[in-house]
Amino acid sequence: MSQLKHYTLALLMLLSVFGWSQKTIEQDPELAQNSINHHIEQANNHLETFNYREAQKNLDEALNLAEKHKNRKSIGVIYTIIGKLQLIIEEQDNAIKSLNEAVRVHRENKDDVNLAEAYKALAEVYVSKNDYNQATDYFKSAKNLFEQEDNEIGVAETLLLEGKTYITLKNYSKARSLIEQSTAIAKKTNNSKILSDGLVNHAISYSKLGDNQKALQLVNEGLQIAKKHNYTSILNNGYLTISNIHNTIGNYRLSRNYLNNYVSLSDSIRHLTRISSTKVQEAQFLLNEKNDRIKELEAQALEVEEDDGVRTLISILSVALITILSLLTLSLYKNNNIRLKTNNMLHKKNGELIIAKEKAELASKTKANFLSTVTHELRTPLYAVTGLSNMLLEEDPKPEQIQHLKSLKFSGDYLLTFINDILQINKIEANKVELETEPFNLKKKINNIILALNNSAEDNNVKVHFEYDKNLPENFIADQIKISQILINLVGNSIKFTKDGDIWIRVYQMEIKDKMYTLRFEIEDNGIGISQEKQDNMFESFNQGSIQINRKYGGTGLGLSIVKGLIDILKGEIHVKSELGEGTTFFFDIPLEYTEVKEEEEDKKSFFEQKKEKLDLTKVKILVVEDNKINQMITKKILTKMSLKCDIVDNGEDAVDMIKANNYNIILMDIHMPGISGIEATKIVRTFDKELTIFALTAVTIEDKMQEFEEAGFTDIIPKPFKQEEFEKKLFNALASKQDTSATAS
Repeated sequence: MSQLKHYTLALLMLLSVFGWSQKTIEQDPELAQNSINHHIEQANNHLETFNYREAQKNLDEALNLAEKHKNRKSIGVIYTIIGKLQLIIEEQDNAIKSLNEAVRVHRENKDDVNLAEAYKALAEVYVSKNDYNQATDYFKSAKNLFEQEDNEIGVAETLLLEGKTYITLKNYSKARSLIEQSTAIAKKTNNSKILSDGLVNHAISYSKLGDNQKALQLVNEGLQIAKKHNYTSILNNGYLTISNIHNTIGNYRLSRNYLNNYVSLSDSIRHLTRISSTKVQEAQFLLNEKNDRIKELEAQALEVEEDDGVRTLISILSVALITILSLLTLSLYKNNNIRLKTNNMLHKKNGELIIAKEKAELASKTKANFLSTVTHELRTPLYAVTGLSNMLLEEDPKPEQIQHLKSLKFSGDYLLTFINDILQINKIEANKVELETEPFNLKKKINNIILALNNSAEDNNVKVHFEYDKNLPENFIADQIKISQILINLVGNSIKFTKDGDIWIRVYQMEIKDKMYTLRFEIEDNGIGISQEKQDNMFESFNQGSIQINRKYGGTGLGLSIVKGLIDILKGEIHVKSELGEGTTFFFDIPLEYTEVKEEEEDKKSFFEQKKEKLDLTKVKILVVEDNKINQMITKKILTKMSLKCDIVDNGEDAVDMIKANNYNIILMDIHMPGISGIEATKIVRTFDKELTIFALTAVTIEDKMQEFEEAGFTDIIPKPFKQEEFEKKLFNALASKQDTSATAS
């Protein structure tokens, strides 16, 4: 009789499940999804209001419905929220299990946004377990995925949580950096909750670093937002934070008042939490009881299988299975038809994408050619500017002229750097930029930049303050030219947009691992500021905010695009914090390698002056092939000062004739000339002289023409406008090589 009851119970359960399956298949999937979403939303709301029992109830209902509909995406989301709930009620090990299940589901679904959410939650769990290394790894994984998916709110939340972790670890500089980035994104995306929480924690980091006035400003701002939106937990933390700050600076009455607010609100939260925790434990007990009952039924089912009646049960199961499989087959058939239609649409779209790609490539090529042409035309007159300013500085100018000439030289050099940077944007896009690392003194480099920009600062009545962390070493190995370009652009921008104000340049350490330092550079001003709208596009090329700003302050809007590209090359990150009328702060982090090797002291003698005593220059003859009269004069002046004799011709045909008729040691060949070009002239020379040293003097982009120069037979290339030091080195090396060859032959 007992066995019959078991058979009857099993059959009723099977028919009930089968009947339910038919019913759910017929249900509208959209309605089912809406119901799941509603339960998830309710669960999140209950978590915010500390109603953990209702949160658990909604999660159970959502999970039950999602599993019945095999909704894998929702299942992963639900397990993530369950993990967060288990963390709140201090069941960390269960939270890790739930979140690992969420991670597994999201990976299968290739759902990177929700995978990032699960990683972020796992990081919080490991923070609660004091496993900070594991937590940091999960924070990084979450941030990378959010950035990959352009999910700015996710990035802001992760940065904030990571910043709070570093506050716990008492690494307040690192915390400040992370929270600064978080609040900047929160402002940009108008996310008041992250912003208020970030401001309160930002205040904690500033207070711990000794700037209590800044901390008070930040925490008050955070409290205002939290009160406006009734963010209870943030408000509670804010009261405690502001109480501690007032206590630190001796405002004990205010400290006590805020502490009373904190205690009162904390009691309310604890009361709600205690009630909810009790209900959750009750719900968990019922859930465990239900699971035990299911296990008991499973055991009974195993006993049934041992009886003869199992054959009848198997037959019923077979019918049910065949029916379900038939329904699945029909569903797959419909899905396959939909997939075929979708693929046809995709093929059509792919054709459109190919055409669009070809158009984009053509536009990119046109832009590159345009920039190459423009920069070539600019380089030629710049050769005169830089060459003449160098010559005048070396010819004992009057004392009152020296500063003007130095400013002219700086402007010429900076403009040349600017032109090179325009081309560098193209290189960055093509991944052709290489780092040129060398030992240098960072503090000295920044001081030199400040001195170089001092005239511009004085013109705007701007005072520049430089703060270099006293515990930070000065000598590093890095690409100092790129770092200089970044700082010149950022400091120059601050000077340009600040009138009768101040600029602060700060450098301090964020992290250190072995010899690798992660340094934070801050450039802060109290100038006109940047609106939130303009901040969204400020790192794009040729973008300076508006036509009016271009006309009033000058510039092409390339500077920040170049800065962003260079910082990316240096494996760093840059962020901006600004409001209209309240100034701007750019801050970027880059890794630098510490070295004990000190930067070589600059020898006041030129390279050639140091080496020329080793050479016999009396018989050295150089031919300069150049059609520009000013450039002829400058090049001849430089060579004469180096005690070298030279002849000058202004076209390729005469150059070939002169080389045939004379015994020259070196040819300085311009590329673009009337008649035959320098390349054609060099090809002709190589038909009768394979050994002659021929330098290409060119203003074109070397990378674009390198193969052509090599095929023509040039010995080396000197880009115009050239630095005299580089020019002298190449000439010396060529002459020394010839002299050594002659000595060996004799």
